[in-house]
Amino acid sequence: MQLRPALFLCASFVLHSAFAEEIKDGQFAVISNLKAGVAKIDITPPDAAAVKIVGHVRQVTGVRDPLRAGVLILDDGETKAAIVTLDTIGAWEDMVRDARAKIEAETGVPAANILIAASHNHSGPGYVENMRWAADLIKKLGAAAKQAAESMKPVSVGYSEESISFGINRRKTYDGRAVVSLNSDGPNDPRVKVLRFDDGTTLTPLAVIMHAVCHPCFFTWGDKGSQPYPKGYPKMSADFPGEAQTFVEMCYAQKTSALFMQGCAGDIRPNLPGYPYRCADEADIQWAGRDLGGAVARAAAFSLTREQLHRRETFYQIRVASEVVELPGKDGPVRAELMAMKIGPFLLLTMPGEPMVEYGFKLEKAISDRATPIIVGYANGNIGYIATAEAHTVGGYEPNRSILKPEAEAVILKQLGSLADRVVGDVFESFSKHPKDMQKRDAEEKTRLQSAPTAKP
Repeated sequence: MQLRPALFLCASFVLHSAFAEEIKDGQFAVISNLKAGVAKIDITPPDAAAVKIVGHVRQVTGVRDPLRAGVLILDDGETKAAIVTLDTIGAWEDMVRDARAKIEAETGVPAANILIAASHNHSGPGYVENMRWAADLIKKLGAAAKQAAESMKPVSVGYSEESISFGINRRKTYDGRAVVSLNSDGPNDPRVKVLRFDDGTTLTPLAVIMHAVCHPCFFTWGDKGSQPYPKGYPKMSADFPGEAQTFVEMCYAQKTSALFMQGCAGDIRPNLPGYPYRCADEADIQWAGRDLGGAVARAAAFSLTREQLHRRETFYQIRVASEVVELPGKDGPVRAELMAMKIGPFLLLTMPGEPMVEYGFKLEKAISDRATPIIVGYANGNIGYIATAEAHTVGGYEPNRSILKPEAEAVILKQLGSLADRVVGDVFESFSKHPKDMQKRDAEEKTRLQSAPTAKP
């Protein structure tokens, strides 16, 4: 049976009119079970000149730019989770424990579902070295989490990638021995991964998460040939992640919150030649901040085109799995928390220290056909360098400073793979409806939620 021409035209007009009423330029419908709320806070010590800088230890005279923390609260209707990012050198065990307890008390997000990640900034304070600042930090994180939880909105999540130009491998092997040397031929990951959370009311995202791979040590010790800062940069700073966050937020007229997550940057640093490399100046930090910030702005904008919008999910299940494992250490077992957090198709896998860049490549290769992987270092603990087994064979700064044995790599990769299986949900045991399998999963989840994992012995 065929429609008569007049009837067909009438039907087409009605459909077109309905579609035209539904679509408004600069807005888009969000069909999603996921809700999100975000808040950012200034965590700069008020007495910066009296605070001990850790990482590249030095005395500072003041503050160049603020240190900040971001708190993103997520709720899929059944499970709540949180992502916390900080402009600090590490996610120290004491800080992770204290922050999780405070955020859980303020928001009801289970402590075990809170991911706390540091940018690895080398120009900020230490936690145990500055206890007055530490106590104030925890209070601020609690207040920010409460603010984020009170502003939840339905969101969809966009994803795109770009690249940066300032990172470089810092290891080179001569005669079977690794030395500190900028190595443009060494492994490197210049990709920038961008998640944007949108409520659809405007083209400005509610929040943007940027993920990149490079040591934030533009502002550092310096060297004898490094003018104007041969003794190191004299002020507190959030380094290039802070500069990039500011750039992205400027692009959206301060109406979005940009959060930075560090990747596997254990052997990746800024490309600043010197003896062996120099401290940055203002031109350098503008280069890096605008390079990363521009990449994020481009990726975020592209992920909102209509073709990309049509690819967004409408159902985002949150699943979290974590485990404290014992890694082979040079002086005995080393306890380390590993976490997998899945938000719809996006999978965050975390390590509590400084994984070398090859960890990211290996984990992505293992999981990329099943989820969109984002590998995060410097999260939920701080055990120092996590060198590859191969790096241990030639030595050098990272494996020599690491407290782990070469055998730790295999344990980390296997355990993160197991955690990925649990949250991706495509392994039989993770979705089986057999009563025994369901009871086992429920018991494991109850145990996990009742005892938020930490890396403390």
